[in-house]
Amino acid sequence: MLAFYRKYRPATFADLLGQDIIARILQEAARQDRLAHAYLLSGPRGTGKTTTARLIAKIANCKTRLEDEKHKKTGEPCNACAHCLSIDEGRALDIIEIDAASNRGIDEMRALKENVRVAPSVLPRKVFIIDEAHMLTKEAGNALLKTLEEPPAYVTIILATTEAEKIPATIASRAQRFQFKHVPLKLLTEKLQTIANKEKIKIAEDALELIAQAGEGSFRDAESLLDQMQSLTEGEITTEAVETTLGKLGFKKISGLAETMLQHNLDETLQILGEIADQGHNLPELTKDLILHLRKVAVLTASQNIKSKLEAEFPMDQLRVIEEQAKLWKDTHLELLKNLIRAYGQMRYSNFPQIPLEIAIIEGLNEPRRK
Repeated sequence: MLAFYRKYRPATFADLLGQDIIARILQEAARQDRLAHAYLLSGPRGTGKTTTARLIAKIANCKTRLEDEKHKKTGEPCNACAHCLSIDEGRALDIIEIDAASNRGIDEMRALKENVRVAPSVLPRKVFIIDEAHMLTKEAGNALLKTLEEPPAYVTIILATTEAEKIPATIASRAQRFQFKHVPLKLLTEKLQTIANKEKIKIAEDALELIAQAGEGSFRDAESLLDQMQSLTEGEITTEAVETTLGKLGFKKISGLAETMLQHNLDETLQILGEIADQGHNLPELTKDLILHLRKVAVLTASQNIKSKLEAEFPMDQLRVIEEQAKLWKDTHLELLKNLIRAYGQMRYSNFPQIPLEIAIIEGLNEPRRK
């Protein structure tokens, strides 16, 4: 049985959610037969870089697109011809995927250079997809550069990386570059809901949002977590089950704790924190989520212009809660936020993570009283 992230991998550029501009540019390039000889795809993990690389491989080799002018105008692979199917099934010999994390030396790049000289055996174009390209050694990068400078007409080279700043400028300048961005929580949640509906998975709305949040902007991570929860849970997937499995609290509990803090209710805040710690939840993760939540409240208080951006990123019910909490925000809460950020740095390396967090909260909530 296929994992969800593979089963629901985008099959067309139109399916490439959250990367609309990139999808449109590549569609137009396909319509005009102006695909580049080299691409550099950079951005966070799980945002569609490898999927896009495979889509480029398909669109460059799609037999229907090459023979049917009407289909060519769609700028999409047909996903039905022999070429598309062989790429989808991973049996296309002319599509070579290289993991630079484990094949990073000059010998591997020299082998690639020799492979480039050999014409494709079946497909019209030979496509090399080099994942984690920033892991290549300096010598390997130099060897790759020579290939990029004078590639045969039948070759396309695609580099994918999460750390574009480590790619030498000489290599980056010879490729068409696309920067992928984190996927908004709203879009992630909608994709997970679509998968849940198709797989007939019963899951609470808050649980789905929590899984999307835990994905941290990555489709692959979020889909893998949903797959994991389905395997571990019988019947409906509840918010409590997800919280226990992930060691992460949902929006309602995080926002509830944040509101208690914004109301300067120190006793109740410490009581809630103690209960969370007793339940075995990950306190550094809790602190990170609190920081991110309070940051939203702070920026919404400072600028109403940010509201439209938050509307695109978060479900409306969450945004309404953030707006209400913004009314409680005071300048003194900035010290609380700074304290939490410092505590988070300390907690990650402490055997007693609860103590830095409690100190940060006590100092942050007592500060206004002293003044």
